[in-house]
Amino acid sequence: MKKSPAPIDVVTFGCRLNALESENVRALASAAGHDDIVIVNTCAVTAEAVRQARQTIRRIRRERPDATIVATGCAAQTEPETFTAMAEVDHIAGQSEKISPAFWHGLAKDERVVVSDVMQLTETAEHMVDAFASRTRAFVEVQNGCDHRCTFCIIPYGRGPSRSVPMGRVVDQVKRLVAAGHAEVVLTGVDLTSYGPDLPGNPSLGDLVGRILTLVPDLARLRLSSIDSIEADPALLDVFASEPRLMPHLHLSLQAGDDMILKRMKRRHLRHDAVRFCADVRARRPGTTFGADIIAGFPTETEAMFENTLAIIADCGLSHIHVFPFSPRAGTPAARMPQLPRPVVKERAARLREAADAAMATTLSAAVGTTAEVLVEEDGRGRTETYLPASTSAAAAPGSFVTGRVTGIAGSVLTIESMAEAA
Repeated sequence: MKKSPAPIDVVTFGCRLNALESENVRALASAAGHDDIVIVNTCAVTAEAVRQARQTIRRIRRERPDATIVATGCAAQTEPETFTAMAEVDHIAGQSEKISPAFWHGLAKDERVVVSDVMQLTETAEHMVDAFASRTRAFVEVQNGCDHRCTFCIIPYGRGPSRSVPMGRVVDQVKRLVAAGHAEVVLTGVDLTSYGPDLPGNPSLGDLVGRILTLVPDLARLRLSSIDSIEADPALLDVFASEPRLMPHLHLSLQAGDDMILKRMKRRHLRHDAVRFCADVRARRPGTTFGADIIAGFPTETEAMFENTLAIIADCGLSHIHVFPFSPRAGTPAARMPQLPRPVVKERAARLREAADAAMATTLSAAVGTTAEVLVEEDGRGRTETYLPASTSAAAAPGSFVTGRVTGIAGSVLTIESMAEAA
């Protein structure tokens, strides 16, 4: 009996953009005729992310000794020597290479390490994925790279300069995904709110969002991934306030709530900017929920500075919070600053997570008794408009919408009863 080909597996670390690129990489490897291959799409945002990628590669090699293992992604781009030193890795591919059909077709013949200079990139190769496995939420890359130099961040060196996908190509991709049955599309990028100045006419992210909602009337839900509030343009705020298909949830790249730490991070906003932004958006669209990325234990952070960051959770009314213990990344200015003891960093991260859990609990409790619309993903679970996790006993297929009254909370998930499938 002929042995069936081994699968192409892609293991993804990090952001939504990486998740999207993994779908594209899988398709490219398949089109090149590969099988029995594992592609590890790495993240470089923290040292822990790199450690986890290395640990995963070692485990994969034990479980699949004959498979071809390819390390790619941000960590492979910024520190290829880390993966070159691993005997378990067969090939190391940079960011340009992983999205190149030529690379995958020549994989067996290419040298082991192929990592070109990502800072020379001038265009974004959008990832034309026909459909995602979930058939519910899909991701569309509209921007890549970053021109800013926050002192803690290695990502610009893993992604290159900021570059945008032309609006027409974005709209075409959204149409393809809606035609394939996806009810929700998420716009992604490394620095999403920097979209547009490199394109003819200098369109803004708000212009792009408005164009999508106008030209794709069958799109039920549109979301934005992480944004930088200080870059949010007037057109984006206007469409956010007026268009119900743009979901009322924003995830903010805040990082800290103390002005001195924000300055040392080389962020472009101060504490009052973040608080005012959240208040202004809620005034325009009541009920909006906010998430944020927050770093615990940045170098030189005093207890008083940390308390300011802890307090911004309540001051901004945050609920969906990602906490990152500060991780010095070689080559960044913050790595050369006076470091806090690791036990202090871990303790502050734990306090932030405790506050984050309490904030989410408060937000969930406030939803009880209200009516919510849920996009069902699997097993009766899904997300409300405000990105709260919800569960229903109603018989609804993945990709369908159901509405109903929020009756309680099970763990950290809203329970919804008497739901009727939305038209």
